[in-house]
Amino acid sequence: MHTAISAKLINVAAAALTGAALLFGAGSGAAHAANKIVARVSLSQQVMEVSVDGRPAFAWKVSTGDGAHVTPTGSFKPTRMHEMWYSKKYDNAPMPHSVFFSGGYAVHATNAIKRLGQPASHGCVRLHPDNAADFYQLVEMFGPTNTSIVIVK
Repeated sequence: MHTAISAKLINVAAAALTGAALLFGAGSGAAHAANKIVARVSLSQQVMEVSVDGRPAFAWKVSTGDGAHVTPTGSFKPTRMHEMWYSKKYDNAPMPHSVFFSGGYAVHATNAIKRLGQPASHGCVRLHPDNAADFYQLVEMFGPTNTSIVIVK
């Protein structure tokens, strides 16, 4: 447990330093290259890998669309964010730390953590609540225009 917490703090600190380099102008070329987040979601592996400035930072289990519901594939930019959202389509289901990327599809927290690692959603990308909060903060820190959500089969 201690190792996981330490690794998480190191990754968050590295992400923050990358953002600080941009803010304090670490050279125009370096600043432009920094400050990019890529969240790659593998539908076949049910994993989201987050890279900051091309460096792996996080790998988290997810739940994506089940057999009856599709998670869209492609490359997306976040379109809106809500610290707490309630699904208008699915009985006001809570969607904490939502980062919407295509219409009603979002990366968000779930309480169904035992189902992470297997398809179980109505098409959204579900994360453990701690991981969803971290992802939300990263997108907030670096900005939606500097964030890509790439979903592959």
